Amino acid sequence: MDPMTLKETNERDRYMKILVVEDDLTLSTGICFEMDCNGYLTVAAYNCKKANQLIQSDHFDLAILDVNLPNGNGFDLCRTIKSTHPELPVIFLTANDLEQDILEGFDLGAEDYVTKPFNMKILLRRVEVALRRNRFSAQQTENLWSDGFLTLDFSTLTAIRGNEKIIITSNEYKLLKILTENAGNILTRQTLLERLWDVDTNFVDDHALTVTINRLRTKIEDNTHTYIKTVRGVGYAWMGAAV
Repeated sequence: MDPMTLKETNERDRYMKILVVEDDLTLSTGICFEMDCNGYLTVAAYNCKKANQLIQSDHFDLAILDVNLPNGNGFDLCRTIKSTHPELPVIFLTANDLEQDILEGFDLGAEDYVTKPFNMKILLRRVEVALRRNRFSAQQTENLWSDGFLTLDFSTLTAIRGNEKIIITSNEYKLLKILTENAGNILTRQTLLERLWDVDTNFVDDHALTVTINRLRTKIEDNTHTYIKTVRGVGYAWMGAAV
């Protein structure tokens, strides 16, 4: 890897924590050493039981799993991890290069599949790519709200209600973003006015807020879907639940 690229990668991923589940102590030590030298934080586990304990008690940004483990296998471990941490990217390590095993790994939601023996620089690059892809996916998710009926894409400023695309103004998107980010919480009118002021750098008065709320209700709600709740004398709360 180019020295400048490596430096940029280190700065970007300095605090990324990686779980390494490998029963070959020599290989595990080598992987952890290389990862730590390249700006990551690693935690090693040598069997499924220890890996499960670590997953439940700590936070990880990526897991590297050996397929063949002394008290189970990486596929079963991946199923367990994905059941509670579906967003956690997984890279499989294995001596098996059978097509069926590779496909099973991807079917379980793995980001990548590395066959032993492997070049450590290649593994490092694949870890970098998996983390970058996961960050992008997380950013996309943060900019999207959907419950199956209403979909709001704040990155492209598009909205769909049922199967119909609806027109929402820029200011309305900003208000929706604030509401959905605080779903279930009551936001006072003053808080909303201050937040909209910060976003727009333009004055938003109390009457304009009322009009915008009413206009949004007409656009996004129907007889069976209510999203914005009025808390009389206080403010508003977003009642929708994303799926």
